[in-house]
Amino acid sequence: MNTVLVTATGESTGKTAIGIALGRHAQDRGRSVGYMKPKGTRLQSQVGKTLDRDPMLARELLDTDDEMHEMEPIVYSPTFVRSAMEGRERPDELRERIREGFDAVAEGRDLMIVEGGGRLTTGGVVDLTDADVAEVLDADVVLVADYTSPPDIDETLAAARQVGDRLAGVLFNRIPDAAYDEVESLVAPFLEEKGIPVLGVLPREAELAGVTVGDLASELGAELLTDVPTDGVVERFLVGAMSGEEALRFFRRTKDAAVITGGDRTDIHTAALEAPGIKCLVLTGGRRPPATVLGTATEKGVPILLCSADTLTTLERAEEVVHSGRTRDERTVEVMGDLLGDHADVDALLGTE
Repeated sequence: MNTVLVTATGESTGKTAIGIALGRHAQDRGRSVGYMKPKGTRLQSQVGKTLDRDPMLARELLDTDDEMHEMEPIVYSPTFVRSAMEGRERPDELRERIREGFDAVAEGRDLMIVEGGGRLTTGGVVDLTDADVAEVLDADVVLVADYTSPPDIDETLAAARQVGDRLAGVLFNRIPDAAYDEVESLVAPFLEEKGIPVLGVLPREAELAGVTVGDLASELGAELLTDVPTDGVVERFLVGAMSGEEALRFFRRTKDAAVITGGDRTDIHTAALEAPGIKCLVLTGGRRPPATVLGTATEKGVPILLCSADTLTTLERAEEVVHSGRTRDERTVEVMGDLLGDHADVDALLGTE
């Protein structure tokens, strides 16, 4: 049995989609696949329990029936970290818990996909970084990395050195067009010369770059004020803090954006609704806009979301949602599977070479 641990230099780099897509590639090759995420970090509450959404998605898309407590043996919440700092979590016991969960999920499987925590260093408070987990589970490590400019390579090198001999290779993900040739012609050869294999360079895929308006509303806990489609994709946010005339000139120069502003800024609402690149309005402070604004938005098919939080808090949360990428679903995994097939050495990633 092969075990592949997918970790990353930073948070929200696509580990989940990559891990599940690799699992599906293995299934297409006739292999039985198990999945676990030893340290649950993408948490939500469900039926009285705090669970990580990623193992739940993996269980659905890989069609397994493993128990959640085995797929996610540690709930890596702020409460857990505080408990660890207070000396109430024992690393040896946690290692044993991970090992027991792994053995249960791995039974009868040809391949185990293990997803790392938020980033490579997550878990250090209990001596269970992803590199430590790889040792516990005797796993090969795939390091997912971003790249936009040369200084980013420092992070990749540091992470590769931390993983050490267990590193199967680096997989660059969501590389923008402006940097793609540089990664292939300069970065990859540089790493290869240092004995660090590069197993793929995945281009930035617009379909995975943002978040749908509907998903944004759900993540923000916002009220939808208009009865219009919410499948438009938002990639960036603009804060309406200028005059209406200035805002209109600014809004017209952007695309695939949401405008975040107070519910009382009718001039900003009107300007945003005149700009074709604005996918939705996010109104803050719990103040509903006038009926004329709602009528215009409905006529133009522009969703309006209403949040109770202030503008800064809403912006920070929205940026976090978009940085995390489109809400993980089957379509995300399908697109990632195609990207891996076209731009990566899938056999090497699965440890079958």
